[in-house]
Amino acid sequence: MSGAFDSVLVSTDDDEIADVARAAGADVPFLRSARTSNDHATTADVLEEVLGQLSKIGHNYTLGCCLYPTAPFVQGGDLATGRARLEDSDFDVVMPIAAFSYPIWRSLGRDAAGRVLLNFPENLNVRSQDLPAAYHDVGQWYWFRTEAFLRTHMLMGSNTGSIVVPADRMQDIDTEEDWAIAEYKHERLFG
Repeated sequence: MSGAFDSVLVSTDDDEIADVARAAGADVPFLRSARTSNDHATTADVLEEVLGQLSKIGHNYTLGCCLYPTAPFVQGGDLATGRARLEDSDFDVVMPIAAFSYPIWRSLGRDAAGRVLLNFPENLNVRSQDLPAAYHDVGQWYWFRTEAFLRTHMLMGSNTGSIVVPADRMQDIDTEEDWAIAEYKHERLFG
């Protein structure tokens, strides 16, 4: 356990998931609307609905954390570190990031004929180890100040901080292939 949460709320539109969440000790005070339960709803849409519904029943929070259920390798220590980073800073949001395994400054594009195009031709002769590191969203969680989120409606804005996590602890599950990779990583990490 991370010790980072005062309460855990599950947002879902599915009765079975709600029952499982409640059995595990989470709160499910309402089901999601059809507007936030489709493939085009954004995380911001869901969070706005959740915070609005919570406010209607008298639950207002200073901090929130959106934790994705499709991120199997979230570590409790990272959640606690993320919350502490948010509380000890003036950031509106803190999220986990990981370094790209290869410098994006040497990345390639491809035209319709299959011809390789340099995205950053100025780096053609720069050694990869001399290029700056670049990072990407790990897709696990976001700690945020609710007031700032409700004002900006953004999780990745100009005042978003981060913690760096190792790439081997990240895996988003959207496809069967993602699931297979997660199983492989789980075996490797936890044997």
